[in-house]
Amino acid sequence: MSEVAEKVFDLSGQVAVVTGTSRGLGQYLARALAKAGADLVITSRTRESLAEFEAEMKALGRRVVSLELDVRDEASIRRMAEEAQAAFGQIHILVNNAGCNVRKPALDVTWDDWNLVLETNLRGSFFVAQAMARGMIEHGYGRIINIGSVTSVFGYAGLAPYGASRGGIRQLTMSLADDWGRHGVTVNCLAPGWFRTEQNKVMYEDPQWVEYLIERIPVRRPGQPHDLDGAVVFLASEASRYVTGQTLLVDGGISTGAMRATVAKK
Repeated sequence: MSEVAEKVFDLSGQVAVVTGTSRGLGQYLARALAKAGADLVITSRTRESLAEFEAEMKALGRRVVSLELDVRDEASIRRMAEEAQAAFGQIHILVNNAGCNVRKPALDVTWDDWNLVLETNLRGSFFVAQAMARGMIEHGYGRIINIGSVTSVFGYAGLAPYGASRGGIRQLTMSLADDWGRHGVTVNCLAPGWFRTEQNKVMYEDPQWVEYLIERIPVRRPGQPHDLDGAVVFLASEASRYVTGQTLLVDGGISTGAMRATVAKK
């Protein structure tokens, strides 16, 4: 890697808050930032669930603080932001990753299902971003990365609340980018395609569904966690200093058109 590339992607001396890091993609995103040099604030609803990952990150030589956070609780968000800033002073990066899903036909979605998903994924992301942006604006620098999904731009049956929340994340990203860009804070949306996670692992146990999925992905495989490393480091670093309000799809090309495989067979 050239000296220029090393400099613009280097996160040494910076602190990243990554929400929802007890498992899954949250841990992979946090690990990528740590390997690029960032110290970490990792969060979950229980600190116990973070212990193993905290030890792993400290073994890399990173400073790590584990904090409790329930993104559906305003007081919890406020408390986490205060504790993070007390521990490190300045927070440079936020990855808004905490989320949930309820997978049901639209006619079976309940009032509580809808509230759970929208309050967690959309309302929670906004108020965590707001809490962390106050300090970023004060220091004149920040990188906020909201985690969206391919459902931020495409609709899928059985995912009405989830798709609504992720589509909202895309719109929220653009609004916050316009609000905070003048203060040195960029806001972007990282939108993974089909990656195997705790939320969808049952689907990957169906070989027919996996075959159906792979036929529609131009690179012919589902996403692997390391496929997100470059994108999250890019959006967190100086390399993206003139990029804001954007949705970066990391999806193997499925967003080029879900009907591609079907048409190609005819």
